[in-house]
Amino acid sequence: MNVFADTHCHLNLNLFQSDLDEVLERALQQGVERILIPGIDLETSRRAIKLSENNNHLFAAVGVHPNDALTWQKETLAELKDLTSSPRVVAIGEIGLDYYRDLAPAALQKEIFLAQLALAEETQKPVIVHGRHALVDLWQILSSWHNTLLDHNSPLAKRPGVLHSYEGNLETALQAIQLGFQIGIGGPVTFRNAKERQSVAAGLPLQNILLETDAPYLAPHPFRGLRNEPGYVVWVAEKIAELHSRSLAEIDTFTTNNADRFFGWRSND
Repeated sequence: MNVFADTHCHLNLNLFQSDLDEVLERALQQGVERILIPGIDLETSRRAIKLSENNNHLFAAVGVHPNDALTWQKETLAELKDLTSSPRVVAIGEIGLDYYRDLAPAALQKEIFLAQLALAEETQKPVIVHGRHALVDLWQILSSWHNTLLDHNSPLAKRPGVLHSYEGNLETALQAIQLGFQIGIGGPVTFRNAKERQSVAAGLPLQNILLETDAPYLAPHPFRGLRNEPGYVVWVAEKIAELHSRSLAEIDTFTTNNADRFFGWRSND
């Protein structure tokens, strides 16, 4: 049986409150044996940790999403740092920039993004990066941060983070890969009108792709418009297999090994 990892799944949101056990059982039936739950603020970061401490298949990331930047207080960074002490926390995220929703000033988004990148270096945990309509600023910040990691001889420079739900072009993706970043591919790659995303996914090296659902959002075809869930990551894997003319088992092996290597969660077994 194939074994998959969903590296971005918001099981900590209320949309899963009533049937989480059933959702997890369906995921296991599909072979999804690793699920990473990112925080979007302090409350959901704590909830991600609590869920992961009660289930060996689950892991957590902690962070403040750019759309939640207005929740940031002077003590937030210290509280996030405290949360990273849990052995179930394998990343800092979901963090980044979002100029599409425009729910917080760009200057504030950048300020808390930089603060959390510094926390990632301090704790030696890769970042889960959200970017929407902000690729130019995002890439400038990430490139500068990576140079800082190199200047500090930080081991994190070899696995700095993943560009979640990547929406940019292939050229920038390959530049990110050169710096050690992974590229997160989710449900939109399966959409019938997503030719550009499919072209980018087809051009990515398999050793640099992470599977993700972003559940409960962005359900893949044929579930588009419904609540997404981690078991649907298999449909993303099938589309990548098609685009690369490889078997599903090969995609499983590549992406699961990528996630194991990147987040180091095999040591938690």
